[in-house]
This record gives sequence, C-alpha cells and structure tokens, in this order.
Amino acid sequence: MRTAQALAQLRDRFSPSDRMPLVFLGHGSPMNAIEDSQFSRAWLDLGRALPRPKAILVVSAHWMTQGTTLVDVSKMPRTIHDFHGFPEQLFAQQYPAHGQPDLAREVVSLLASHHGAEDDTWGLDHGAWTILKFLYPEADVPVFQISIDMSEGLEHHLEIGRVIADLRDRGVLILGSGNVVHNLRALRRDGQPQDFAVEFDTLFADRLEARDFGALTDAAALGPLLAMAHPSVDHYLPALTIAGASDHRDGLTFLTDEINLGSLSMRSFVFHA
Repeated sequence: MRTAQALAQLRDRFSPSDRMPLVFLGHGSPMNAIEDSQFSRAWLDLGRALPRPKAILVVSAHWMTQGTTLVDVSKMPRTIHDFHGFPEQLFAQQYPAHGQPDLAREVVSLLASHHGAEDDTWGLDHGAWTILKFLYPEADVPVFQISIDMSEGLEHHLEIGRVIADLRDRGVLILGSGNVVHNLRALRRDGQPQDFAVEFDTLFADRLEARDFGALTDAAALGPLLAMAHPSVDHYLPALTIAGASDHRDGLTFLTDEINLGSLSMRSFVFHA
C-alpha cells in the first residue's frame, strides 16, 4: 500500500480519544533529519494525522543498557548528537521538548519487575529527535525515553510493551524507533536490496499482521536469518516493544516499507483502533 493511501486511511480512523495509537518508525540515517526525503515527508504527514498526545514515551534503538531498563526522568531532556562524520548542520539541530518526570517515575514503578530504574542524564538520542522534529515540530509535547536492556532476550522486550500498554488509555503515545532490518556491514551503494533483507522484512510483516509475535521472538527458529538482518538486535527490539503493547482491538497499518541502501528496512507501522 502506498504511504499516502495509508496515511489517508489513518486520518479517517483516528478520532478524538484518550486511547492513543502505537507507532514504530524505521529511522534510518540521521541525515533524514535535515534532508527532504520520502521518509521525513511521511513522518511530517503522520504527525498531522495523529491525535495529539498528552505525552510521548520513546523506545529507541540508541539507548542500550545492561541488566536494567532505565527511564529518563529529567525535566528538560538534552538533545544528544550520538553520531560522527556528519555535516555540522546536523550537530546544530536541537529538540527542546520538556520531559515528564512524574509520569516517567510511574513508568519506573511499572517496570520494577523488569529492573526499572531512574536516570536523569540521558535525554533524547537521534533515534528519538530526528523523527520527533517532524511528528511534533514545535517540540510542545512532553517526551521521555526508556532504554533497551541488551542483556535480555527478545521475549523480554515484547513483555515490556505489555507492561506499559495501559499508558495508551491515559493519552500517552508510545513510539518505537529502530529498523526492522539493520545490517550496516551489508550496505550497498547501488541500493539494490539484499536477499536476506527482503526475506526478513517480509517475514516480519507477515507475522506481525498475523499477530504471531511468538515467531518474531523465537531467536532459535529465526536462526541465521535474524543474525544477517541484525548483527546486533538493538534496532529490532523497539519494534517488539511496540508489538507487545498492542491488543486484539487494534488494526494495523504499514507505512513506508522500502529497503534502503541494500540492508536497512525503513518499514514503519501503526497499531490503531
């Protein structure tokens, strides 16, 4: 389905409600933050279609922890430029949104069984602000991040989504940012999609649509294909958390689904009423 058609259908389905949709965006290169690309345009259009949240909780591929799930409780999250070798214009970007410390501390309590803990040093990494600047350009919605615990298996991150799902009914937009396929070692300058990238991206979309989340968290069954798609699973885990926060009431709409540079899936999706 073309992105424009998908967005038009989403606009028709969204209605004023405290129950927020769930969004996963394939963020790709940080350059999308300053370039006019099909992806940045899709994010801008999505932001115009989404109902306005009371707060945003971001699960980004770029905040990795070991043995704990940290929650940013800072009042004014800093804009983190966690990359190098890019133009100065990118380093000059700022996203001056306020945090939501009280709600963030509630999330710490919710995640007590998942080693939740407070943090006030992180802020918003490029997995967050490079897409938020298009979704909410005025930076006028409070936002905070939670980390991904790299010491835990895939099922753990699906469960994180289940634990925080009720926040949707309080007007919180849960936003995942990563890539369904992310193998920087297999990039192609000619952009021709790698076979393994197409295979994993298609498998993911099929299993997500079938709500077969068990297949998406069975690392043994996914085997070498998972290892090719994700030499490290950091960009995969936010997609699992978003899936875990969905339920039987949700419809599913896919947005962009291009394989970029051979081995980066820009597939994005929204769960919605």
